[in-house]
Amino acid sequence: MISKHLHLPWLIIALSTSPATAYISQSFSYDFYHQLTLEYGDDATARAKRWQSLLESSKLSSEWDKVNKINNFFNREIIYKTDSELWKKHDYWASPAETIGQGMGDCEDFVIAKFFSLIALGIPEDKLRLMYVRHLKVNQPHMVLLYTENKTAKTVVLDNFNPQILPTSLRRDLKPIYSFNGQGLWTAKAKSRGKKITNSRGVSAWRDLVTKIEKNNI
Repeated sequence: MISKHLHLPWLIIALSTSPATAYISQSFSYDFYHQLTLEYGDDATARAKRWQSLLESSKLSSEWDKVNKINNFFNREIIYKTDSELWKKHDYWASPAETIGQGMGDCEDFVIAKFFSLIALGIPEDKLRLMYVRHLKVNQPHMVLLYTENKTAKTVVLDNFNPQILPTSLRRDLKPIYSFNGQGLWTAKAKSRGKKITNSRGVSAWRDLVTKIEKNNI
């Protein structure tokens, strides 16, 4: 696991109401890169620099461009590995810095990294949701990121298995189960936002992840 000294303050800032984009450059500090290189090597450092460059160059892009760029970046840079293969655990939610360091992650890690990157670029949290689904083609649980530009726009799916961003109505290979973000958790329905609920493993895992970030254990 990445050292407690290796952290990105903008990930915490991004969860607040303050604009996060102004803090991106200063967050990728010399100490951050030094520690990253010590723990993960030169490839991880190069990957993090590409991440930083993308975030800095995308500040003034449209929301849709930000969504496309972040989705493409992580689908290109990160190799899929299960938690048991990578972390020797049945279920582990990696922070974005851990995923960048490893260069690998499972579907949840892809979604978490995309979510926090988009938040850092100023996309409001209420436009984003992490959604648990069942991938019907392989009959396996899966996680994707949902983005809704506005109240009248179609919700689209960001997925590490299918790189094309498509409306939920065209992803019939996915059976929605529930979705969540920092504001709450909802039971999922194919064509609606669903009913808000409070108790679930997803909420617990999300809180644990945010706590880890706040303690700089990322």
